[in-house]
Amino acid sequence: MRWPWSRSDDDQKKSGLLQWAVPARSGNWSSTLYEPRTLIPAVALTVSTVAGVRLYKSYLRRIPTVNHIKPNYYRRKGVFGHVTSVGDADNFRLFHTPGGRIAGWGILPWKKVPTKREDLVRQTLHIRIAGVDAPELAHWGREAQPFAKEAHEWLISLIHNRRVRAYIYRRDQYDRIVAQVFVRKWFFKKDVGLEMLKAGLATVYEAKSGAEFGTAEDKYRAAEKKARENKVGMWAKPSFTQRLVGTSSKRLESPREYKNRHNAADKAKKTG
Repeated sequence: MRWPWSRSDDDQKKSGLLQWAVPARSGNWSSTLYEPRTLIPAVALTVSTVAGVRLYKSYLRRIPTVNHIKPNYYRRKGVFGHVTSVGDADNFRLFHTPGGRIAGWGILPWKKVPTKREDLVRQTLHIRIAGVDAPELAHWGREAQPFAKEAHEWLISLIHNRRVRAYIYRRDQYDRIVAQVFVRKWFFKKDVGLEMLKAGLATVYEAKSGAEFGTAEDKYRAAEKKARENKVGMWAKPSFTQRLVGTSSKRLESPREYKNRHNAADKAKKTG
């Protein structure tokens, strides 16, 4: 005879099944934490998270202005981006597009380079091409140098609205980034500063301080020397027609001499 409060055989069977279905819980949780089924996913998640953060900071973080460049970037890394404007014959504005098309720039709707001037405010890097000095355009009440217009137009035709890579050296006193700049033409990578020297539209940078060449100084000087010898660009002599109308061959004032002359005149005005 079964007691009223005793369990039936069916209840005992169900209890046994539950005991098999639910594993016994151990009071030592530390042993569970170090089991492969727990440890491996945790380690994989941690490693992938750390790697993702480092990848973003090193290669995918956009740098909007010079103030956002970390010290460890200078002389070690470069920036890739879209040239939005060319203000002078040896400097321009760059919208940083880290990762380029591989990262979706120009393809994804939220990764477009702005085209309106107001959208580019405080969003571009001011790049100064390293190692070269181009003729000065008219500004601050100063006259333009010969071949300044030609050099400016030449640089616009080469890099404006193009993607370039700038290997950054330092930040100058005007908050520009002094950098060696490369642009692709077909399958070849062109050094913009070197091409300017070859075209006779710039001189090697000759200031007493602040000159940056990387490893290209000898190559730059050789290019300028060859352009001088071949009478290319600013080194050209007046043509036959120009000589007929009285244009004489004058000694060329280099961009550095031009700046020194005007700086001396400005200083004399202040002291006088």
